Formats: sequence, structure tokens, C-alpha cells
Amino acid sequence: MTEKSKPILVTQPAMPPLDEFVELLKDIWDSKWLTNNGKFHQQLEVALAEYLGVKYISLFSNGTLALTSALQVLRITGEVITTPYTFVATTHSLHWNGIKPVFVDVDPVYGNLDPAKIEAAITPKTTAIVPVHVYGNPADVEKIQEIADTYGLKVIYDAAHAFGVNSKGQSILNFGDLSILSFHATKVYNTIEGGAIICHNEKTKKRIDYLKNFGFADETTVIAPGINAKMNEVQAAYGLLQLNYVKENIQKRKEVAEIYDKELSKIKGIRILKHQTKAEHNYPYYPIFLDEKEYGKTRDELYDYLKTKNIYGRRYFYPLVSEFPMYRSLDSAKPSNLPNAHNIAEQVICLPIYPELATEQVNEIIQKIKEFKG
Repeated sequence: MTEKSKPILVTQPAMPPLDEFVELLKDIWDSKWLTNNGKFHQQLEVALAEYLGVKYISLFSNGTLALTSALQVLRITGEVITTPYTFVATTHSLHWNGIKPVFVDVDPVYGNLDPAKIEAAITPKTTAIVPVHVYGNPADVEKIQEIADTYGLKVIYDAAHAFGVNSKGQSILNFGDLSILSFHATKVYNTIEGGAIICHNEKTKKRIDYLKNFGFADETTVIAPGINAKMNEVQAAYGLLQLNYVKENIQKRKEVAEIYDKELSKIKGIRILKHQTKAEHNYPYYPIFLDEKEYGKTRDELYDYLKTKNIYGRRYFYPLVSEFPMYRSLDSAKPSNLPNAHNIAEQVICLPIYPELATEQVNEIIQKIKEFKG
């Protein structure tokens, strides 16, 4: 297979130089300290807190375990209001904690949880709200917090898309009671697998650290039924190196997005997602939304056509989480309750975007989208 014939995938992980990683691996081999709060783990927590502009961060082996544990940290029970327009891990984390998800519709532009729909979904069993910063665009944190304060609810943000995102001059991760990050290989910043919980005080940080390590407070004291969700030293070392390149990688993503913006905005029937003006973005995805009547083809027809040209977008997020068998019987999952979420889920394609995506490949993708419209 020649270089030109290789498929253009929706994403490709940014990786640090191998020789730099090998040097850190030698250190790990010499120390034989592979996990359990080793030096690279400690260094990465400090470095990430500084980079992200947050007070406390606790590293996890992946983002799903971070969110599952966060619900335990705040002792969330009963019902939780959340979005159907997300990756399944958001809702599965609730399910694994025995919590009933209550789906609320999203705003039609950004796909974030619509604060105007939250209040009507609150019942005496509601204990928390779990919004998502979809595609890295901040949810309406002020209005969500106002509702949470009025009804005495906790707020946990699924910020898997929002690494390094700032809004109005501060990190979006400083809102809510907790925020969850994912460092999966497909993310803007990755530790191969990995994740984190961001909190705002030392007491909560200690509880998080106990719970992710079986509940151990010391060698012989177990304070809670914890889980094993620690990040190992190999991931942490890799993550330290990644921090050296993340700004450069985000800039490369931005350059790809700007080419898409310029050309795709000219095509009738395609809506590009304009970023919020008061937010500093990280360009984790490049979603477009297809109006079938104006474009002349369906979203799935374009999606399938691009695959025939070796271009592999993804329909993030289709189908909605509320459509999966384990959730669709819920009253809140009825399509009539979620018209905006269904509409954007039927229109969306996320196009390839990653730091090493060549300009000629971006132009090729754009050209194929223009050609298919005819």
C-alpha cells in the first residue's frame, strides 16, 4: 500500500519522539517502580495542574473510571440529569453506580445540555447534573450552576473534550463540583489511556486518591469500598512528554480547522460549528451538520461516499445514547422529549482532524464533499 492510498482516519494520536520516551522508560526499568504513585505520576499531577490552571488533579487509568469514581466521591444516588448527545461512557458510568439517567434535550447549535430544559426534569430523587462540554465548547456553566444551587444539586462535568479549554479567562475545569478528563489516544492530549478528576480542595483530593486505590488510607486502613483505577508510571512518563508538545499540536489542529472553515462555509447545506467567541478552544473534533434538502444528499450518503474514497469520518454522536437498548425504555429517552438531540445526531459527521493531517489531505476531503454535492 502506497502512502497516498492509506486511509485518512477521523483521528490519529499525537505521540512524543520515541527516543525521548525510551529515556524515561530506562528510568522506570532501573527503578522497577511501575505504579502506586511513583515519581512520574507525582510529577505529572503537578505539571498538569499548572498547565490547566486548576488547584487539584488526580490521575486515573482512564476517563470512564474517573467519572465512575467521581460519582462515588460525591455519593451521588437516585436520578441524575444528563445529555443523550455524548459518548456512551457518560451514561454507562451512571448505570454502573445504580443511578437512573434522566435525559434532557440539548441546544440546537452546540449540542450542549440545554439549561432551559433542566428544571422541568428535576424530581425529589434528583441529586446531580452531569453535562458534557461537547466538542470542547463550554456548556452554559453559569446557568447550570444557578439551577444546581437552587435545588441543592451537585454538578459533575464530563470534560473529556475540554483539555486546556478556557472561558472568559479561566479554565472551564474550575466550574462545577468536579470535572472529568479523558487522556485516551484519540484525545487532544493523550497518555495512551488515561484520565483525571479535577477538584477544588485538598479534602476532596484525598478522598479521590483513597477511592482510586481500593479505599486505602494507609497500609492497614481501608476507609471506603474503593476501586483500582490508578495511572501507572509508563502512562505518566508518556504524559509528561506529551505536555511538551500539546500547544504545538493544538495549533496544528487549529490550522486544519481554519482550512475547513474557509472552504466548507461556502457549500450550501453544510453547517460548520462556529466556536464560542469567549472561549479558547482546543479543536478536538471537526463536526459538520448536513441539511439534506439544501445539500441534496443525506448525511449517511455522504458518509458512505467518503469511505469509498478512503476517507473515514465518524458520526459523533449517532445514535443517541438514549437509543441504546439499556436506556431507550426510560421515559426521558422518548424522541419527542429530545428533538434537538435527534436532529443534530442525524446530521453530524466529524471530519478527520489531527496534527499530522497534511494540507493536501484536508483539501482532498473538501474536494470530495464538493464533488458529491454535484
